[in-house]
Amino acid sequence: MTAVDTNIPVSDRDLVLTRIIDAPPEKLFRAWTEPELLKQWFAPLPYTTPVAELDVRPGGANLIVMRGPDGGEMSNRGVYLEVTPNERIVFTNAYTKAWEPSEKPFMTVILTFEDQGGKTRYTALVRHWTVADRETHEKMGFHNGWGQCADQLEALVAKL
Repeated sequence: MTAVDTNIPVSDRDLVLTRIIDAPPEKLFRAWTEPELLKQWFAPLPYTTPVAELDVRPGGANLIVMRGPDGGEMSNRGVYLEVTPNERIVFTNAYTKAWEPSEKPFMTVILTFEDQGGKTRYTALVRHWTVADRETHEKMGFHNGWGQCADQLEALVAKL
C-alpha cells in the first residue's frame, strides 16, 4: 500500500504529491530518465505516451507527447535545470530547447527521491507561474492524474 503525505506546506502557486514507494530511489530515477520506461507509466491511462525524447542533463531538452483515447495528442516540451542522479530532477516548460523561451511558461517541476531504507519518499512539487495557472492545473485533474501516474510508476518499478 502506498502512503500519501498531505502535510507538506505549499504556496498558493504550488501543487504537491508525495508518496512512499516500495522501491529504491535508483529505480524511480531510471523510470523518469529512460525514455522506454517513461513511456510505460507517464500518462494516466487510458492516455498513452508514444513519444519521450529525453536529454537528461542541465540544459538538456525533453519532448513528451501524451495521446488521448480519441487520438488527440498533447506535446510537452521543456528543459532540465538540475539533475542529481537518484536524488533530484528539476525541469521547466519555461524553455523549450536550447534555452529558447516558451510562448507561455506554466510550471517548474521539482522531483525528489529520498531513500527510506529500501523505499523512496517520492515528491513531485509543481510550481506554477501564477495562481491562475495552479488553479488551471488543479482543474485539469492534477491530484487524480499525477496520483494515478504515481500508482503506474510504482507498479513499473516493482518489476525492474
